[in-house]
Amino acid sequence: MTEGKPAKRTTAKRAAAKDDGGGFSAEERAAMKARAEELRAEKRGASLAEREAQVLAKIAEMPDGDRRLAERIHAIVLRTAPDLQARLWYGMPAYAKDGKVLCFFQSGAQYKSRYCTFGFQDVAALDEGTMWATGFALTDLTPQDEERIAALVTRAMG
Repeated sequence: MTEGKPAKRTTAKRAAAKDDGGGFSAEERAAMKARAEELRAEKRGASLAEREAQVLAKIAEMPDGDRRLAERIHAIVLRTAPDLQARLWYGMPAYAKDGKVLCFFQSGAQYKSRYCTFGFQDVAALDEGTMWATGFALTDLTPQDEERIAALVTRAMG
């Protein structure tokens, strides 16, 4: 090894690092690949209709429980804030304002989690004092949950 240069990792060392938590999971690598494809689609100038079709196709691929939640979230978000643009973000449904992701849905199955997530990015106007929630675990949606999500999306829009 030359002084000042780190040693190259062998394939075995990379595999060991991945096994002990030092690398990206298969799900994380898939999300990064999906994001790279999304960026290529943006450069190609995908239309809003194409982007929404991609979101609906992704939702249709989800397991039943996650798909049902994603369909309801999609409807709530677009009904509440019709100016938001549906698009994929790291392979999951997201909703953008002025080209920046405002909120997103993440399938629990995607990351082998026991719940789905509905979250907000930093452009969301949810500030409340010095600490506020930006992500919510979902296992089901009651009418009260749907009202709360609609209110959060409205507030996030600013």
